[in-house]
Amino acid sequence: MQTPDEITPNGYVRRWWKEAVVYQVYPRSFYDSNGDGIGDLRGIIAKLDHIKGLGVDVIWLSPHFDSPNADNGYDIRDYRRVGTEFGTMADFDALLAAIKAAGMRLIIDLVVNHTSDEHAWFAESRSSRDNSKRDYYIWSDHKPNDWTSIFGGPAWTQDKSGDWYLHLFDPKQPDLNWDNPAVRQDVYDLMRFWLDKGVDGFRMDVIPFISKDKTFPDLPEDLRAKPQYVYANGPHVHDYLHEMNRDVLSQYDVMTVGEAFGVTLADTPKLVDERRQELDMIFQFAAVEVDRGPDGRWTPWRLTDLKAVFARQDAALDRHCWPTVFLSNHDNPRIVSRFGDDSPQWREKSAMLLATLILTMKGTPFIYQGDEMGLTNCAFSDISQFNDLWTVNAWREEVESGQWPPEAFFANQNKLSRDHARMPIPWTADGGFTTGTPWFALNPNFAEINATTGQGIYDHYARLIALRHANPALVYGDYEDIAPDHPQVFAYRRTLGDTSLLIILNFSSNTVAFDCPAQAPVVTNYDGSTGALAGWDARIYRLD
Repeated sequence: MQTPDEITPNGYVRRWWKEAVVYQVYPRSFYDSNGDGIGDLRGIIAKLDHIKGLGVDVIWLSPHFDSPNADNGYDIRDYRRVGTEFGTMADFDALLAAIKAAGMRLIIDLVVNHTSDEHAWFAESRSSRDNSKRDYYIWSDHKPNDWTSIFGGPAWTQDKSGDWYLHLFDPKQPDLNWDNPAVRQDVYDLMRFWLDKGVDGFRMDVIPFISKDKTFPDLPEDLRAKPQYVYANGPHVHDYLHEMNRDVLSQYDVMTVGEAFGVTLADTPKLVDERRQELDMIFQFAAVEVDRGPDGRWTPWRLTDLKAVFARQDAALDRHCWPTVFLSNHDNPRIVSRFGDDSPQWREKSAMLLATLILTMKGTPFIYQGDEMGLTNCAFSDISQFNDLWTVNAWREEVESGQWPPEAFFANQNKLSRDHARMPIPWTADGGFTTGTPWFALNPNFAEINATTGQGIYDHYARLIALRHANPALVYGDYEDIAPDHPQVFAYRRTLGDTSLLIILNFSSNTVAFDCPAQAPVVTNYDGSTGALAGWDARIYRLD
């Protein structure tokens, strides 16, 4: 039975992870401590004060495991080893201790839909049909259906034995067979390994894909361009997640957030309703797909469409379901280039406005490294400049085949490529990421846009996080969009008991007349904001 102080006036059960702000670190691109050009765990320790200064509560560490890096660490060779490019297990233990000493928590990636094809399990599995690990993966003596890889091309590859194995991503990322109880127990054991070290939970990579329909029907015609909506609805996904919760997660005080690629809003409560005991939260992708057309390519977006995403989410999730709030991560382009205005005149103001949105919306906010500096997209002009497997495969399928001209391809990738977010962090005007040659080029604008020049944006994030921590209404408060049809202004209330805050955001560079309270805002990205909204004006008012 929950005690009264654990229940909010509007019926939410209080949890530390609901009240937390999370900062994602992509270690390869964060900071290099030893001059080899690759960010590492000691580099995170060296910059921990930067993260702590924001006031965040949780660090999410993207994959740090041993990997051949076919997909930048999302192809894991050994779940119990740190990748040599990142350091050693002693370095991980030192990082975890430093994070705890700084009063923060750490969650790590759990990538268990698939492994690397260099994992010992797969080496055994492919060695013979009689091997004890054969059933750890999904094999067939023929190509069972027309499923396609998320990265492009077929989802089945014929091994040298003549048999075919399933990989919903790259051929070097074979899918595990979760229908095998031994697989599930090995996964649960590796989870306990990290939880017993003291990590505080997991971000679970494409976790809804773990259960496959073994009848292997062909893709429906209307979902051929979006096969994730087939892969995310396997017959036993909820059975396996409930088992994982019962056998492992419920034994620890941790948070879980699933990357719910392919999960509709209507199906979201099946994963996160706390009474079902599966996951705490998921990443729902509607907001970051607002600028994607039916073919997945960039298309102009409207503010009213973005507002509608938050309205639908609020209506679909009751007090037993908790949302996440994010507009950027390692799989998405830079937030200020995508949803703001990255021109010299408006970059800083629009970066602050987007921070205001993320940190005042209902749900646990996730900040991606560099957003607090206002980092922007890069202008790529040649396929050799890209690193991302997804982009390289798309070039082969769309351009080299003659389907799409190169200039159109680059225009699209300059809007949406994952590489924008994966470029190394510029800590100073001379780069400051490494003393060696960086593994991937820094954005050429690093002399103008870096941690030093981004201090004003950083300070705004810190003010917003402090405000959120001090006001439960910004965490648990009811949400009300007061101008859903306004084409330029996003205005909404967050109300909990007698406390109400009004957030007004001008998503344009134009001066806009809007009915604002007469008093001064408690937080704004302009000094002394009153009257009409200036370009990219962001204001928070207290209406108690």
